[in-house]
Amino acid sequence: MTIFTTERVARLLPRVREIVLEEIIPLESAYLHGSFRTLEPQLNALRKRVKAEGLWTPHLPTSEGGLGLTLTEFGMISEALGHSPLGHYVFNCQAPDIGNMELLHQFATDAQKHTFLEPLIRGDIRSCFAMTEPEFAGSNPVNMATTAVREGDEYVINGHKWFTSSADGSAFAVTMAVTNPAEAPHKRASMIIVPTATPGFHLVRNIKIMGDEGDSYASHAEVRFENCRVPVVNLLVKEGAGFALAQHRLGPGRIHHCMRFIGICERAFDMMCKYAVSRELGNGKPLASKQIIQSWIAESRAEIEAARYMVLHTADGIDKHGAQVMKESISTIKFFVANVLQHVLDRAIQTHGALGITDDTVLAYWYRHERAARIYDGPDEVHKTVLARTILKQYGYDVESA
Repeated sequence: MTIFTTERVARLLPRVREIVLEEIIPLESAYLHGSFRTLEPQLNALRKRVKAEGLWTPHLPTSEGGLGLTLTEFGMISEALGHSPLGHYVFNCQAPDIGNMELLHQFATDAQKHTFLEPLIRGDIRSCFAMTEPEFAGSNPVNMATTAVREGDEYVINGHKWFTSSADGSAFAVTMAVTNPAEAPHKRASMIIVPTATPGFHLVRNIKIMGDEGDSYASHAEVRFENCRVPVVNLLVKEGAGFALAQHRLGPGRIHHCMRFIGICERAFDMMCKYAVSRELGNGKPLASKQIIQSWIAESRAEIEAARYMVLHTADGIDKHGAQVMKESISTIKFFVANVLQHVLDRAIQTHGALGITDDTVLAYWYRHERAARIYDGPDEVHKTVLARTILKQYGYDVESA
């Protein structure tokens, strides 16, 4: 989108797209029919080449070895990487590591940066983020039972988490735990860095996602903390700052996710169009001759363009004015783009027929794993409620006091 494109992005994008198309996408079949762990040697070799080209950790400032991109610029890179489920990993800007990198870059002590951030930036280790608990609705994250009780120079952590994405093989977990139970709900919890090798940190299982258990980076874990002791110096910022830190993590994170969604949509759209043109129904007529297919193509094109503009407009606003000013827009893109993603994937699968539900293409993989886009980072319904309440207040109606 030219109104948001900078000279720097215009220079970087062709090479990023080339790597995705020629180096990363050819690895997908081995991943879909095998496992992430068996593919890691090839992925790591490719990561070294990306690093050597100076395209590593594009989201970080140049002082940290990144490209110093604005959020808007990185969003455009994120879309290009989103064309493959392996794209962000190869460039070391994959979730949840990207969120943890940005969090530690802004708020960690020098000692914490040396121990945890620097090897994460180098790609020597991975990390995870432990917040959601199976016993409580994730839509209201102030409800959590995991506690971190201070005993001398240590916190003793006990609790139960799940959807701790990428915990399998990670080196540490940024963990949300209640440290101040007597405080107001949003000041009860803290963020503490927990090395996963600490006694008492237990990875219970990788959770199957629509039948796909996953492994290594490509997994979602259930974990338990049982008298897990970590030093007090692993606390991020101060006690009670957990939710404030989470908000710092979420604003840019939604831009990352939404632009990745758009990258998925563009790849699915391209696959849909190519298959519609090449698949013959009989009498020399391709699938593309059917009006319903043409309608799906037109609707998908319009929805993707609208989604991209909305996300880049929001990213540009965050760059210029901060996330707080753009909070309604952040809520809007979250539910809007997640639904566009689902619509486009569904049309692409339907166009491919039986082939679309197999792992012979990447469509079924995305359908399994990206259905959660309407759930994580706050379910759609919560974001719609937040937006509607803000709008209604402008008309003199306060939902909370009604």
